[in-house]
Amino acid sequence: MIARRIAIATLTPFFLVPLPAAAQQAAPDGERLFRTRCASCHSTDPGQNRIGPHLAGVLGRDAGSIDGARYSQALKAADIVWDEATLDSYLADPRGRVPGTTMTVALRNDSERAAVIAYLRDLPAAK
Repeated sequence: MIARRIAIATLTPFFLVPLPAAAQQAAPDGERLFRTRCASCHSTDPGQNRIGPHLAGVLGRDAGSIDGARYSQALKAADIVWDEATLDSYLADPRGRVPGTTMTVALRNDSERAAVIAYLRDLPAAK
């Protein structure tokens, strides 16, 4: 019992020391964010469209161009080729970037958007 109290008293100060800011706010994980924020509507598997189109090979693709995917007329008519900058502006405010789009989910946090875009960039290209 005494040894236990000594161990607790010895270790307690280590638990009270705050972690460095970098450790407290670890970099967002793009795949995890995609799964929690995007995967209910989008797949990363080529040909697997959900409510939104699959996002495999999205970079370099014309907006509204996946056969069999449901798009709003606004997105079909938008003159957008998806690159990191256009994805960033669209994900930050879909309805502001393309008025009339049916996408309602916005990623307002810059680092979360960057992580999701990096995840999409690193996906295998669609075949």
